[in-house]
Amino acid sequence: MLPLTRFWLGWRRPSVARVPGKNLGVRKVASGVSPPGSASPKALNIFDRDLKRKQKNWAARQPEPMKFEYLKEEVGSRIADRVYDIARDFPLALDVGCGRGYIAQNLNKETVGKFFQVDIAENALKNTLETEIPTVTVLADEEFLPFRENTFDLVVSSLSLHWVNDLPRALEQIHYVLKPDGVFIGAMFGGDTLYELRCSLQLAETEREGGFSPHISPFTAVNDLGHLLGRAGFNTLTVDTDEIQVNYPGMFELMEDLQGMGESNCAWNRKALLHRDTMLAAAAVYQEMYRNEDGSVPATYQIYYMIGWKYHDSQARPAERGSATVSFGELGKINNLISQGKKSQ
Repeated sequence: MLPLTRFWLGWRRPSVARVPGKNLGVRKVASGVSPPGSASPKALNIFDRDLKRKQKNWAARQPEPMKFEYLKEEVGSRIADRVYDIARDFPLALDVGCGRGYIAQNLNKETVGKFFQVDIAENALKNTLETEIPTVTVLADEEFLPFRENTFDLVVSSLSLHWVNDLPRALEQIHYVLKPDGVFIGAMFGGDTLYELRCSLQLAETEREGGFSPHISPFTAVNDLGHLLGRAGFNTLTVDTDEIQVNYPGMFELMEDLQGMGESNCAWNRKALLHRDTMLAAAAVYQEMYRNEDGSVPATYQIYYMIGWKYHDSQARPAERGSATVSFGELGKINNLISQGKKSQ
């Protein structure tokens, strides 16, 4: 677990060059962004995607958005590390739900030739971070990627897919736009993320109002993630988890930072208003149950990292069933065979 402390940054973003995206596999569509309130066919409509777009646009419009980007920058750098672990270069890459470009800023042009950055928030795309890689920004929804099949050598995604209504469809779209032997590397919140905040709000609301509503969005379980990747067509899967703990002065500072990240709850069944006394009680519960020795309170973010490859004939494959030349039943005799071999020498 990596402990972090809430901190403030104060640097100005330099301008970034853009390149035109001509004839690079963009499908002809009227819009890559789904209409307000829409969802994939047969998908559970859990999140208000139009509200999420507004939240991310609001966060990107703030005078100093970099004050709240410490977590996304940290996870973006870890995704970049996983890209560098693969001993190859990627002429054309796609960042799904890029935000302000937290992955691209940690990569170099020797590894990635050109980056397509996709997000539903136009203000985030207008204020992307500086990178030496030529970039093309595309306004599109993660569930409705406007690209042709077999377009990209690499697809990455950092802290975006936990807000899609139809995660299986989103993964299928990513698999669709990857070239054969292309790789997808992603990260998303999951599991026990913000369990301290969830528990504090539930206890306070139950005590003050006689019941509680969901104030933290639901997350995917790690056990389901490998299955979803396999169902989408990926193979040679890797799924691992990590925890990042950030210390805050109090619960209200945590909630302020979540809003500044564009990570406020957008579930349809959320409660629109919490009473003042309930919020104060939740802050007191948070301090009482979880405070550190220095008076700060921790917030735990559980991150799921995933890697999946699109099939290609050149990839290593398991041997055919029944092709083994040695039975598992004979493994117990191996010591005897070794000792007999030594005697014969």
